[in-house]
Amino acid sequence: MADTHVELAGSRRPLARNAHRIRDIDPHAHIEATVVLKAPPLPCANNLPVAAFYPAELERRYAAAPDDVQKVEAVLQSYGLKIEGLTPSGRNLKVSGPASAIEAAFKAGLGIYRSPEQGEFRGREGSLFVPAELDGLVETILGLDRRRMAFRRMARAAKAKRAAPGAPLAPADLENRYNFPPGNCAGEFVAIAEFGSPLQSGAFLPPAYFPDDVTKFCTDQRRPVPAVTTVPVGLAPLSPQQVAALPAQVQNEVMDETGEVMMDVEIVAALCPAARISVYYAPWSQDGWVNLLEQVTKDRPVALSVSYGLAEDSPDWTPSALSAIGNALQLAAMAGITVCVSSGDDGSGCNMSDAKAHVEFPGSSPFVLSVGGTMLNPSTTPPSEVVWWQSPGRRTGNGHSGATGGGVSVKFDRPAWQTVNIASVNPGAIDGRVVPDVAALAGPPLYALVMQGQPAPNGGTSASAPLWASLIARIDAALPAAKKQRFLPRLLYQNAAQGGGTIGAAGCSDIVSGHNTSTPQPGKGYQAVAGYDAVTGWGVPNGRALLAAL
Repeated sequence: MADTHVELAGSRRPLARNAHRIRDIDPHAHIEATVVLKAPPLPCANNLPVAAFYPAELERRYAAAPDDVQKVEAVLQSYGLKIEGLTPSGRNLKVSGPASAIEAAFKAGLGIYRSPEQGEFRGREGSLFVPAELDGLVETILGLDRRRMAFRRMARAAKAKRAAPGAPLAPADLENRYNFPPGNCAGEFVAIAEFGSPLQSGAFLPPAYFPDDVTKFCTDQRRPVPAVTTVPVGLAPLSPQQVAALPAQVQNEVMDETGEVMMDVEIVAALCPAARISVYYAPWSQDGWVNLLEQVTKDRPVALSVSYGLAEDSPDWTPSALSAIGNALQLAAMAGITVCVSSGDDGSGCNMSDAKAHVEFPGSSPFVLSVGGTMLNPSTTPPSEVVWWQSPGRRTGNGHSGATGGGVSVKFDRPAWQTVNIASVNPGAIDGRVVPDVAALAGPPLYALVMQGQPAPNGGTSASAPLWASLIARIDAALPAAKKQRFLPRLLYQNAAQGGGTIGAAGCSDIVSGHNTSTPQPGKGYQAVAGYDAVTGWGVPNGRALLAAL
């Protein structure tokens, strides 16, 4: 067999930030990867179908050609790789095998790296290659590099956040503030995405799930306790017993992540008590994103809550991975799933250390509902809602800092349906997708929650995303059959049937005060104004008005 390989365009990765290589990969180490196949192109964001597709129809129209799949399988098997099967879309192939076979097939140059932020992890530098016989049949390979590709709030901030002024808002307070339509979401299905952190040479440490906390929270709030299902997608949550058996330092890390998971679940559980609720767990690598999104699309909830992201122009994203994840998000949108993604908690800087403003991916994708954050201003009576900004406009780990993400994408064009006129603060930048679309409470006084049986108020745009997912389910339950299961973001920019404005303006309360500038870098950001803006979108929900407009 001729050992001729060709480079995969868009697969080049730089060295992970602050990382250095400490040794080569063990040639016997077991590795699983996702091969992204050449497949029929999806319609652009401007041409999304009006009616949602069922997943089987998406697969029929857009899966890779069977003959191409068979050829890829045969060639990779000849290198000693095992074929694990196609993903639900039929566009990606799961493979596994020893590192020696992976190296022979893809010339990845895998090694074990170490960084202060991640400890040891499996990684690579440079480009990937495939056998020449597969040139034009493979787009990229995901999952070989296990650097962290999803971030939430700064670790160990939850306890400090309990000192926020004012009583945290309970589910009934949120329903009242945001004028939720009545109901319990019977017959609806809501999904939640969670990710696990890298641990040593390719393994991942998942967060835990504490069902007793969900029970206590719902009981305390006088809400029915819903049925919550966990769905492993390459990763299963830890039980309380498993957490207790971990070393103290690792246990602290797990508990930080678990607090975020429990926030997501408790918000949805209390606001959608009769809904089917599934929590999907995946590694927070590039292939973890794709695999989770494909499984969710196959299961077809009305909404998926995602409280993770990373600056869209971070060098850790490869162009091919952004494309693969973007395609997975588009398939979800075409299935009528509204993926609600937090816009980030680091203001206009998105945790990048340069003079440019940034936005986070996947929130910057045109195929998601990007959700920004607000806070209550206690100096007014009653407290007014303003843009969430606490000095210095980014997270510092002290529990009372941060700001909503928002701005103009440099990676994704503005879809024709997003009929807003907002320019980037970065000189020479494109007229990209503007985020967020909408907002909800993220900062003080936070959300009332329970963790390990004790009150644990928390927030961030990680909380506003599941709130919007819950509202979408509440609205969907009240809509007639012909209006159900629709991708919401595009609808928000359409004209409402009455009043002359857009559905977004009719269904949201405008936020007109505040900004999201991060300091000292980039020292610039976006300002709330009357109407749509790049910090709170159309504003915070007016649920009954949005139901009527839809």
